[in-house]
Amino acid sequence: MTALTLGQILETEQLTVALTTLTEADVEALVAVEKLAYSHPWSLGNFRDAFKAGNLAQGLKAGDQWVGYFVAMQVLDEVHLLNITVAPTFQRQGWARCLLQSLSLWSQAHQASSLWLEVRESNVRALKLYQSFGFEQVGLRKDYYPVGRSSREAAVVMRMALNSTQ
Repeated sequence: MTALTLGQILETEQLTVALTTLTEADVEALVAVEKLAYSHPWSLGNFRDAFKAGNLAQGLKAGDQWVGYFVAMQVLDEVHLLNITVAPTFQRQGWARCLLQSLSLWSQAHQASSLWLEVRESNVRALKLYQSFGFEQVGLRKDYYPVGRSSREAAVVMRMALNSTQ
């Protein structure tokens, strides 16, 4: 899978996918994908707040179907990945890596020196993906994510340094 810049199209044997900017008009469809992908999905309010804050929000779309998307926030020279989701039917096909590559390119173009994220300690697949992409664990936030109604789990804090040669 390759990195896409906004408006670019990638054709595979199965689909034609374009990287697009997410808008408020997409929120209900994104929430539907969230509910399929996560036990504790982002809500309508989370997405609306992200749009109001002016966060970067881009997604991969095949026709009228969302393949995946991310929401990120730039603070000075750091970019924080707030949400990355790939629809369950498109998982394990390289789309998360494509999204990360696109975010990395955008971040470098906007003079960011590093990318940051938090991921559930139990999300082994995501941890492996992030590590293979160049993220390193720099901390642990205890009791960060809800698990069920009464317990919580830690978030692994990860950082990836960016440079012009990446």
